[in-house]
Amino acid sequence: MSKLSAVPCVLLLVAASLAQSRPRARDLGVPFDGIPGPLNAITDVAGVEVGHKTLISGAGKAAVRTGVTAILPRGRKSQDPVFAGWFTENGNGEMTGTTWLEESGFLEGPVMITNTHSVGVVRDAVIAWRIQHGFSGEYPWSLPVVAETYDGYLNDINGFHVTREDAFAALDSARPGPVTEGNVGGGTGMICHEFKGGIGTSSRKLDAKEGGYTVGVLVQCNYGLHEQLRVAGVPVGHEIEGKSVWSRANGSTGTEMGSIIVVVATDAPLLAHQLKRLAKRVTLGLGRNGSTAGNGSGDIFVAFSTANPHAADPSGMRKTEFLPNDEMDSLFAATVQATEEAVINALIVAETMTGFEGNTVQALPHERLRQVLKKYNRLVP
Repeated sequence: MSKLSAVPCVLLLVAASLAQSRPRARDLGVPFDGIPGPLNAITDVAGVEVGHKTLISGAGKAAVRTGVTAILPRGRKSQDPVFAGWFTENGNGEMTGTTWLEESGFLEGPVMITNTHSVGVVRDAVIAWRIQHGFSGEYPWSLPVVAETYDGYLNDINGFHVTREDAFAALDSARPGPVTEGNVGGGTGMICHEFKGGIGTSSRKLDAKEGGYTVGVLVQCNYGLHEQLRVAGVPVGHEIEGKSVWSRANGSTGTEMGSIIVVVATDAPLLAHQLKRLAKRVTLGLGRNGSTAGNGSGDIFVAFSTANPHAADPSGMRKTEFLPNDEMDSLFAATVQATEEAVINALIVAETMTGFEGNTVQALPHERLRQVLKKYNRLVP
């Protein structure tokens, strides 16, 4: 390798170190199935860009702990739709734009994630942003995909602190490369298995005989009870003491009040109905971590493929390529594996946070986790 060809690799490593200083799950010795891409992130799928706008200010009843996350399938400068499908495991949540996504088979624009009470302002902002950038497309209207999870335990959610400018900032900051995780963007005030949660990501790279395709996953995790948490098959929730969050929030015991949004990206050539099949496999990844998709949880997933550019062009005969269903098993497995790891990355990277009315949510303790994994012979040296 020449000195010049090594420069991009060096810059990539520097960018990764600047983007995030806390360790991820593999850094602590957590074992996972499958081979990740170079960044172990959704942006390992070429063209995908991610941006965040994080809002942290105030204390007590004025505590702001929220934000917006943007995922752009073909980057900020493209208006070329992608084949997509979506699936809801439990529908106590919201993801706008899915009626047309289901009908058309295409995702037209970004996927945005924020808090429950900011879906409207973010949706309107996406339309304004697309108009500002000349992304009118075939039709003079837009039905953005905007999803949410509830951050009212740590954030003054009824203060409506997310603005149009914040959504613009998330979109304008979207870039390829390393993705910041934990207490950022839409995940700023989120809770997962009653530990601090937030944004997490992971990827899987298939080998050449399976097509060499990449599957990337990004989660905004805000679900689950403490006792349910499993890491690498280990009953961590029973081994590590934690503070009950949801029981205090709703006056009862053992009732989940959370949600999770999962975005799956791939460069494998898949049609819309096949991408819906991929989105369904997210449920298995969450199940590995102990999710039971409780009644109060909004578990909603969207999957898209960056293959087949210009398939949505409005005129002329369109030609597409797609894998036969019989060759999707490795993609299913990759989705399960990357989902599992993305959630654990969110838990590992997230930091303890105090927010609304002085409520505090503790981060998953790293050294204690390593001790528990070692006890069960699951710690990678």
